[in-house]
Amino acid sequence: MRRYSSLAFDLGGSGAKLMLGEYDGRGIRLSEVARFPNRPAPIAGGLYWDIVGICDRFLLGLRKAAAAHPIRSLGIDSFSNDFCLVDAAGALLSPARCYRDGRGARHAASAYARVPPRRLYELTGNQNAPFNTLMQLAAMQADGQGWLLERADRLLFIPDLLLYILTGEAVAEYTIASVSQLYSFADGAWSRELLGAFGLKASLFCGISYPGAEVGRISRSKLALGGNGLAGGSGGAGGAAAPGSGGAGDIIAVSVCEHDTASAFLASPAAADRGRVAIISSGTWSIVGCELPQPLICDAGFRHNLANEGGYPGHHRFSRNAMGSWIIQEIRSDCELRGAPITFAQIEEEASRAGAFEFLIDADDSAFYAPGNMQERVREWCSQRYGRAPSGIGVIARCVYESTALGYRRAIGLLEAATGRALPVINIVGGGARDRLLCQFTASACNRPVMAGPFEATALGNLAVQLIAAGELSSVEQAREMIGGSFEPNGTSRAIPKPGTSSIGRLRIFWGMAPHERGGAGEARRAAAPFRGGLRPARPRSCGARFFSLLARRQATTAPPIATGRRPFP
Repeated sequence: MRRYSSLAFDLGGSGAKLMLGEYDGRGIRLSEVARFPNRPAPIAGGLYWDIVGICDRFLLGLRKAAAAHPIRSLGIDSFSNDFCLVDAAGALLSPARCYRDGRGARHAASAYARVPPRRLYELTGNQNAPFNTLMQLAAMQADGQGWLLERADRLLFIPDLLLYILTGEAVAEYTIASVSQLYSFADGAWSRELLGAFGLKASLFCGISYPGAEVGRISRSKLALGGNGLAGGSGGAGGAAAPGSGGAGDIIAVSVCEHDTASAFLASPAAADRGRVAIISSGTWSIVGCELPQPLICDAGFRHNLANEGGYPGHHRFSRNAMGSWIIQEIRSDCELRGAPITFAQIEEEASRAGAFEFLIDADDSAFYAPGNMQERVREWCSQRYGRAPSGIGVIARCVYESTALGYRRAIGLLEAATGRALPVINIVGGGARDRLLCQFTASACNRPVMAGPFEATALGNLAVQLIAAGELSSVEQAREMIGGSFEPNGTSRAIPKPGTSSIGRLRIFWGMAPHERGGAGEARRAAAPFRGGLRPARPRSCGARFFSLLARRQATTAPPIATGRRPFP
């Protein structure tokens, strides 16, 4: 039996994993090679990634996999926007700052004084956010670190840095470049207007590499040496291999969709059979979006901060950032620091026992953006608005889960208004698909079915591009069909009837409850599982009632008519 073995390294905001994919011509089997935690460290007022430790542990896993399996190719994906600077010899000039670092927000006003937010959106189609690469570079200049940008030879996004160390080839992959707020979809290149406005030299930015392209070769012999065995080519001080120095049997380094969300969206089996699906890539962040054939840079997109993000050709993403599992992750970290460790499953169980709509927060508020002391932040947010605060891990967690689901509801409504397309089905992919409580809350909040899974969507999307590049698969559609047939997604309710041979038949879904179902059979369903009661809070004068009233007024005053939402910029 033929078998194509490839590796996907997925670096996330809370952890990293190296996954082995073995494709036999019909389905793919995933197995974990290595996994390690990843958390930014606060140092001297900044927030930094341990890029040296990340690289070291990644290389250890790569050597382990290469020694045990006939690896044909490798792809790397990660969170977006963060980068390192290297000099002409390949040496690191700066550590990697985390996108949650506060410098972008501190200097946002001065950056927007150079180029207003509306013009930034016109040029790039990206959301305006303090963590964008452009905002980080502007903050460096404002902090007196412009000399680093002048001295640097290249800016490398995190996946591109790892590929550079392995191959000696410096590239900027398309999907991760497209969300930097420096890339022009209209020009298909870095925006010359923005580079000029911010005084950034064009040579700092690498040439664009597209998903499926071969970046270079990884020498098995040098990889096996360990230590600094990858050095010795023209890469010099940075430990990069010599470009083109590979030989027979070397591992092919492939440009996959390096932005982890782009990879996750590719692995949505629901999108293979349904063109009108809201996909939620749920991890530390949640990205709520849909696929379009091309960018949509419009007035409604600017007003509601909807992002255009590059994907595999023909699979452009139109999306909105929402809170993911970050708040819950931080609540768990709080418990560990206080000597009372708790698992995610235990948090979910405690939340399921708490009362519905006791408290609600705006999960996307900047108050919850930075790490540390998250339970107290939730209490303080509620206390300031409701005059009282939640107590107990269950009440706090339920507040976060319900608020997150409502954030999804609002994001989907904005996407539907801007595109003029109905999105009647939701597919949650990634780690958040494991959380049945959140899936159920989302189904009820949005009043539409939620398909949950696959869990390892990012790794699967990464591997899918490698298989397409190798000629093992012919298209994204075939890849999605293969993924849907290889994994049984999460679910608790009745399965969707199988439509022919479609992989959708394997998906199981969570059902929300429409208003007319309240009472009778609807009440029985409400008793069968938590939060099946739709969106009406139990007590008319509860915090939930006030929150829903505010949300309804906000949506009524901000949601544009479809005709307005689809109007392009003049």
